[in-house]
Amino acid sequence: MGTRLFVGRLSHAKNEQDLNTMFAPCGTVESARISIDKLTGLSRGFGFVRMSTISEAEDAISRLNSTELDGKRLIVRVAKSQAEKSRPEPQGDGDPGTRES
Repeated sequence: MGTRLFVGRLSHAKNEQDLNTMFAPCGTVESARISIDKLTGLSRGFGFVRMSTISEAEDAISRLNSTELDGKRLIVRVAKSQAEKSRPEPQGDGDPGTRES
């Protein structure tokens, strides 16, 4: 099971084949999926790509993150797991020794 990447700020005209083609030069694309709005059937402007290895995923991030495509600057990063998304953000400056009373 490879590394799952989040791809944001996609043009609504892009499809899964476009994602596959865009990421293929970086390595083996195990899957490419565009998130579709259930009510409208249109792209939500983001998707997910699974690369077969961590090094291929890192290559894809370094090559494609912040590149411009169809007038939009792409966001490409390692996707967060469901557990990470449901965890609350830490409060304060992150130093547990400096809590205010």
